[in-house]
Amino acid sequence: MSTERESMECDVVVVGAGPSGLAAAIRLKQLCAEAGTDLSVVVLEKGAEVGAHILSGAVIEPRALNELFPDWKERGAPLNTPATDDRFMFLTAKGAYRLPNPPQMNNHGNYIVSLGNVCRWLGEQATELGIEIYPGFAAAEVLYHDDGSVKGIATGDMGIGKDGEKTASYQPGMELHAKVTLFGEGCRGSLTEGLFERFALREDCDPQTYGIGLKELWEVDPAKHKPGTIVHTVGWPLDGETYGGSFLYHLEDNQVSIGFVVGLDYKNPFLSPFEEFQRFKQHPSVRPLLEGGRRISYGARALNEGGFQAIPTLVFPGGAIMGCGAGFLNVPKIKGSHTAMKSGMLAAEAAFAALKDGTAGNGVMLNDYPERLKQSWVWDELHRARNIRPAFHLGLFAGIAYSAIDTFLFRGKAPWTLHHHPDHESLRPAAQSIPINYPKPDGTISFDRLSSVFLSNTNHEENQPAHLTLRDGSVPIDHNLALYDAPEQRYCPAGVYEIVRDADGSNPRLQINAQNCVHCKTCDIKDPLQNIHWVVPEGGGGPVYPNM
Repeated sequence: MSTERESMECDVVVVGAGPSGLAAAIRLKQLCAEAGTDLSVVVLEKGAEVGAHILSGAVIEPRALNELFPDWKERGAPLNTPATDDRFMFLTAKGAYRLPNPPQMNNHGNYIVSLGNVCRWLGEQATELGIEIYPGFAAAEVLYHDDGSVKGIATGDMGIGKDGEKTASYQPGMELHAKVTLFGEGCRGSLTEGLFERFALREDCDPQTYGIGLKELWEVDPAKHKPGTIVHTVGWPLDGETYGGSFLYHLEDNQVSIGFVVGLDYKNPFLSPFEEFQRFKQHPSVRPLLEGGRRISYGARALNEGGFQAIPTLVFPGGAIMGCGAGFLNVPKIKGSHTAMKSGMLAAEAAFAALKDGTAGNGVMLNDYPERLKQSWVWDELHRARNIRPAFHLGLFAGIAYSAIDTFLFRGKAPWTLHHHPDHESLRPAAQSIPINYPKPDGTISFDRLSSVFLSNTNHEENQPAHLTLRDGSVPIDHNLALYDAPEQRYCPAGVYEIVRDADGSNPRLQINAQNCVHCKTCDIKDPLQNIHWVVPEGGGGPVYPNM
């Protein structure tokens, strides 16, 4: 089909209109303005609009934003709620006990935001600088020169039916050719994963490890709303061997972001992150806040937890990887937007230095980018935080104890580095695990998956090839169901995977409800044999998150 595609030439293509991608594009244009030159910059975004697929807590540390736009307040950036009160709680089934706030979670000077709205605002700033942004166009394929260097990307063909044949609405994808292609796809980006493999970018680092974050936005009783309040919890409802916790952030307009994160190295195949979240909201310290309120939105997204030791090689001939695609989340801070933005800015500076004189040919190597990172505050911040997350492999209480020692005694400079293992290898067989009896949702505080997916505004063109593919169709029943009681039924937060049977209970088979997919990428991460392969659907498909 490549012969049917039109092509477009530009200097830099940015894949993903998230914090790293938009910061990179903006910084490139700022450098052009300072130097009195120009580079053509194009940003592709698979969501229906900028911000549609952005999901985060979020408390933002404005350090990178201060560097990118020192006058962001005057420009009207949607950072409207300064953090005022931090609390860190340990929960039991019926109690809540306040713990000392870890210094990494000190949010003085930070803001509670909708990260989707911050990205929408960044998109406006980018457009004003002459950056072309194309939402609703999914980058589906990396293009290569004959010498193997990255040439650019191709957007997905539109109007391909489930049978793989062209429909009446068929439109071929477009090729975007660039001297430099910057990948800011976010956590577990499908093209980024392909680049890791093609260029062996993960040979010299730990395997990336992940969590799944689930979030709801609530409008609560004004009498209960305390703008600027931040609450994090650990403990119940998770057991002591499972990493995770919750957040409650009070935004403006009587809104509260409430969310739950579960480390995807959990061991019990009967665990359901979605059900743990619903159960958490029934805690005596949480339910009263939500009573009398209404749930506005729901979403879920995987997040990187590997930190410093899981950072891959960041550059390859013709491009670089930025943001959460590279894994720059600071886990103890529970923040990655500031590091993602800074990584994008540094990638832009390296790209500008390589392209500014107009002599760059194919296969530009941005070796200056990782060097700039190593000299930046991002590198120091992630290095100091590197041992906190892997310490929790020992369990909750050992992890808390080690974190205190690492933070207060060694100040992040312990003479060792703890390591990670792949999340998909962590499950115990179902026969060695205890089933979890989750309560039925009450429809007031706790809900089911399908009513939740409805609130995410998720939609996909029904007559298109499935974007959730199986490498081997026999694995779901012969391996996953046989050994783990089909954990995909439970780790998916959107009800995509379902074991269906004949009326007499025989003939089990996996049904994939791809229409429900919220693009969280959990299945691509947690499947025990890595048999599920996530690829981009038609551009514009997936969730449309408002104010998330």
